[in-house]
Amino acid sequence: MSGIWVTLINVLILAGIIITAILSVTIKRMVGSVVALAGTGAFMGLEFIFLQAPDVAIAEVSVGAVLTTVLFIIALRYIHADREDAEQYVAHRENADSYEVKEDDYIR
Repeated sequence: MSGIWVTLINVLILAGIIITAILSVTIKRMVGSVVALAGTGAFMGLEFIFLQAPDVAIAEVSVGAVLTTVLFIIALRYIHADREDAEQYVAHRENADSYEVKEDDYIR
């Protein structure tokens, strides 16, 4: 490959790293943020391949793009389940707290 193509590919990969890293911070939805972070890891793996470091590229893609994404998605599923349980508990407590005890309700 000629020098201009090498430079162009390198710039595109670096732009992909920067764009996906910014997206992973600015996206409001957590799943989208995790996917953007996985894209950052994939672009970094491409950059390491481009820099002729295949062993580092394999480690980056396997850990940075795959394993981290899977762990984040699993953690988000547990957080979502806990949030639903907490909302049900709060709704139950609000219904229980709205019941006013009157003097006639006491057993004498």
